[in-house]
Amino acid sequence: MKPIKRMTRNFKKSEFDCRCGCTMPGDVYENVKKVATQLQVVRDYVGVPVRINSAYRCINHNRSIGSKDTSQHVLGKAVDITIDTFNADQTYKIIINLLNNPVLQGVNFNGIGRYNTFVHLDIRYNEARWDLRS
Repeated sequence: MKPIKRMTRNFKKSEFDCRCGCTMPGDVYENVKKVATQLQVVRDYVGVPVRINSAYRCINHNRSIGSKDTSQHVLGKAVDITIDTFNADQTYKIIINLLNNPVLQGVNFNGIGRYNTFVHLDIRYNEARWDLRS
């Protein structure tokens, strides 16, 4: 049995692994650690589990689900999340509130996408916002 590798108090590395089962490259792992640290701030703030639907995706897996090669997921800089007891719209508002709160530090998601059932977050360098709800 493999030991559980914790990235933060509430997040395990396995939650960020590519769904195809490939090995995560070292540079991607460094990005994933940054994302996990910021997600921990969100988790501490809401006090309920934050579920990761998708995080790192190798280029082959990313292509197999129809995503672009330029996706932040390929770099390990992105996660698609849900938060227990909150819907996607409420989750989006929580993230925006955290970003706008000068007292809370450590949440620096520049990419935020709204979807029907989840919220995309990423740590790209430039700010990007989109709404792909139907």
